[in-house]
Amino acid sequence: MRRLVGNWGVVDVDDCVNAAKCLVDQGLADPGRTAIRGGSAGGYTTLCALAFRDYFKAGASYYGLSDLEVFVGDTRKFESGYLFSLVGPYPERRDLCRERSAVNHLDGIGVPMIVFQGLEDRVVPPN
Repeated sequence: MRRLVGNWGVVDVDDCVNAAKCLVDQGLADPGRTAIRGGSAGGYTTLCALAFRDYFKAGASYYGLSDLEVFVGDTRKFESGYLFSLVGPYPERRDLCRERSAVNHLDGIGVPMIVFQGLEDRVVPPN
């Protein structure tokens, strides 16, 4: 958890890629069929893995964060402070929020992906 401080969207993505590579290296997974999925924060990691790394062959994001800037102002008060420690204070580190938001890097996603989002989700709103 401490590794995530200031590094959300980087170290979590690297951990997922490295875990998949380890399974492939051990012969437990097919390198041509690796997939990633996750919900909420895990959905954010999924989107980042697909946008910023060229490893997984498919992905599924369940109510994942695609735009960190929107999350700052459009979530419940409890969750709104997550970004300050996981990415950096907003708006001072707005650059990192933009850099680590998959929605700003859709051209990096070149594999099949499905996105699920609930219309009444109060933590990760549809917008």
